[in-house]
Amino acid sequence: MEETKTAGKPIRCRAAIARKAGEPLSLEEVIVAPPESGEVRLRIICSSLCYSDITFWKLKDPPAYFPRILGHECFGVVESVGENVSEVAVGDTVIPVFMPDCGECGDCTSSKSNLCSNFPFQVVPWMHRDQKSRFTDINGETLHHFLFISSFSEYTVVDTVHIVKVDPTIPPERGCLLSCGVSTGVGAALKTANVEAGSTVAVFGLGAIGLAVSEGSRLCGAKRIIGVDVNEDKYEIAKGFGVTDFVNSRTCGDKSVSQVILEMTNGGADYCFECVGMASLVQEAFACCRKGWGKTVVLGVDKPGSNLTLSSGELLQTGKTLTGCLFGGLKPKSDVPMLVKRYLDKELELDKFVTHEVNFGDINKAFDLLTEGKSLRCIIWMDRNI
Repeated sequence: MEETKTAGKPIRCRAAIARKAGEPLSLEEVIVAPPESGEVRLRIICSSLCYSDITFWKLKDPPAYFPRILGHECFGVVESVGENVSEVAVGDTVIPVFMPDCGECGDCTSSKSNLCSNFPFQVVPWMHRDQKSRFTDINGETLHHFLFISSFSEYTVVDTVHIVKVDPTIPPERGCLLSCGVSTGVGAALKTANVEAGSTVAVFGLGAIGLAVSEGSRLCGAKRIIGVDVNEDKYEIAKGFGVTDFVNSRTCGDKSVSQVILEMTNGGADYCFECVGMASLVQEAFACCRKGWGKTVVLGVDKPGSNLTLSSGELLQTGKTLTGCLFGGLKPKSDVPMLVKRYLDKELELDKFVTHEVNFGDINKAFDLLTEGKSLRCIIWMDRNI
């Protein structure tokens, strides 16, 4: 497709700016610079709100930076490309992903890792290659990036290592879900844990990530999926994602959650997933993982400086595995298109993750819904009347 009329020129558009920690986003005009070498500029069609956006919106100290354009789960169309870009062209539909995938380093060329060495994952407020921003407000003030995506803007600039070209037939409001949360949870079950058919799974935390783990475990053929949460109401929702049993961690009486699950499973779950971000829950998940072959996967993001305390004797004598994973262990360039196909083939069920939709002008409503625990994923449309 031919270059657009705006190619190589700055674009004025709307963006939702986080100017102070925890305060409503400000809808303003911004200037988006053209892409540099190895970058593309995207027109964002829609975003979905992830709890990581809430976390960094509330943070007052680094890695929080203000003013900042948040947003990282999205679906877009390539508006223009910088120099040395060949894998996508103007008009391509893409899903940006916070995990880099350069396709060239030892990690990216290995099937064993998704942790790019050339472009290490970091929570920094700028672009990879020159440590600068592509955003300014109308007064010329620099606006910081978020997770290399910054999708709460009608246009954004993203490095090609964060871009995945996808089948244009997937609806944008479903494709954007694969940018982060759903892929992370489903991938953790499919790839990191490699859940076996007929196995027993315990999922700690039934937010969007935990439900995505449940969905992935369902796809793998898990026989029993035990959901653990403090909110009893989540069980009814979780049933739709394959959860068969529920444990309310606040009503276990004298027993710990791990004791309850050990008794329920006659020795422990084959796979345990911690999806909240609490060291104490990681320890509980590891404790109720079956000896011999049990595997505990950590997905939750704990506060900086949190430490685990595990018995070295237990680790030695039980043969259990404890591992973490970013983005579910998925390799974005190859695995996201695989998930897109599984959705289009009606295997992966994405529709049930979307509970609300709002216009871009109502983005603060999406923040309210998520912080109040009323939504799983809220779609934020850039140019559509809801």
